[in-house]
Amino acid sequence: MTDRPAPAMTKRDLLSLIGKSAGATAMYMAMSSLGQAQASTFKGPIKLDGDPGGASVLVLGAGVAGLVAALELSRAGYKVQVLEYNPQVGGRSWTLRGGDTYTELGGLTQTCQFSSGNYINPGPWRIPAEHGGLIHYCKMLGVGLEPFQQNNYNAYIHSTKAFGGKPQRYKTIQADYYGHVAELLAKAVKKNALDDAVTAEDAAILLESLRGWGALDNDMRYVRGRSSASRRGWDKGPGGGLTAEPIPSDPLDMSTVLKSGMWRQIGGHLSNEHQHAIFQPAGGMDQIAKGFERAVGNLVRCNSKVTAIHQDEKGVTVHYLDTKTGQKLTAQAGYCICTIPLSILSQIEINVGPSLDAAIHAVPYLPGLKVGLEFKRRFWEQDEEIYGGITSTDLPIGQISYPSYGYGSQGPGVVLGAYANGAFAYEFTSLAPAERVQRALEWGSQIHPQYKSEFMNGIAVGWHRVPWTQGCFAIWTEETRAEHYKNLCQMDGRIMLAGEHASYIGGWQEGGITSALDAIGRLHQRVLAG
Repeated sequence: MTDRPAPAMTKRDLLSLIGKSAGATAMYMAMSSLGQAQASTFKGPIKLDGDPGGASVLVLGAGVAGLVAALELSRAGYKVQVLEYNPQVGGRSWTLRGGDTYTELGGLTQTCQFSSGNYINPGPWRIPAEHGGLIHYCKMLGVGLEPFQQNNYNAYIHSTKAFGGKPQRYKTIQADYYGHVAELLAKAVKKNALDDAVTAEDAAILLESLRGWGALDNDMRYVRGRSSASRRGWDKGPGGGLTAEPIPSDPLDMSTVLKSGMWRQIGGHLSNEHQHAIFQPAGGMDQIAKGFERAVGNLVRCNSKVTAIHQDEKGVTVHYLDTKTGQKLTAQAGYCICTIPLSILSQIEINVGPSLDAAIHAVPYLPGLKVGLEFKRRFWEQDEEIYGGITSTDLPIGQISYPSYGYGSQGPGVVLGAYANGAFAYEFTSLAPAERVQRALEWGSQIHPQYKSEFMNGIAVGWHRVPWTQGCFAIWTEETRAEHYKNLCQMDGRIMLAGEHASYIGGWQEGGITSALDAIGRLHQRVLAG
């Protein structure tokens, strides 16, 4: 029997294999490289030229979308009033610190007990460099930014089904996965298996690139040695003096890496939104809200629960309840920008056309959970050399994120001890808050044994139980976008919707900002034309 050359691998074949082996995240990243994924559309400050002639706008909701709308419209000469359900502005741009209280649906109240200087962001917690709109407003409003450590190669990947449940360093799994894949591709190139996709000249270049990318040796093998150890770590690291010589570590074999399933976690940091540089507001995400409050806080009426929205040919009337006094009030304006999440808006009486009404009721929201845990000391830094970054796990807590502030501090520290969504979030929040924290502590101790002896206190926020959103963010599918998205964004009489739900950057503040800018731009043209 004669050997026949292996069929050449096309780009489509490669993408198919990526999708089958590494899942949706890796396929998304591969599509990104082909121009399928788009960054924010923000190109610079909006210019609302022309005199609005005293036109008035009622903005519903003082999250980032509503605050951007209020800021830009007021600067352009509009009369603006903002109604906000909460006692403070910011919406999901929210931070919990020691002394803060939070009451969820059902009446359960938690008091945050974190030490001074520690905090947790229950909602948004990072700002990608690609999100130019949010960064623009941070600069405008004097909100200081600092690096957010997204990917730390010294953090862990953890699976209860692999390595006896012992967590593995991210760098080890990534190095071994890349190394074995690089060796396989090098063998394919040498056997001319990619002839229809790679020229002879490119093949030589590809081989050299695979050597560097996969830390292969001179024979294009991924084996024990200085190259592999420089990626995955050493048995004994290099030092000085007579004991200076390093000892390389032994790579895991390819079968072990593949069967562990841990390669699924490698690609999560490569999407546009999770690459470096990523930022966070210094002192907590609510610093963004405070910046907007300094600029347009005088336009916002807090503690105002919208109960009905009515429009006619002359304007918009909004009925709302003062949540402190119980008084029923109304507000009127020529136009309305509504940024209330669809999960709440769908429960409010509003007279809009059937297309917009159907869109409002078509989009569900993601259930989600975050748990903040405070410990006596920053043992992840002191014992395990983990400074920031994220550990991924197949445990129900999903991941552990280490703080990107206060490095080296000797006092207590706070980690994001759980970030999970879907059905588990419902199950988890069926428990009392104290039990939620205890469960997160139990699961996390499988990764960090120090958890139980170092624990001080914790707080758990289930977003589907947050009264003013009842979910993390809107969940669109290709089908619902095709049927409802344009209808959701179109102006209906004198009402326009804005927010992350009216964007293609769902779940990010940038989506709310770009949506608001688009809405007020079209509203302004309508006013000038009128």
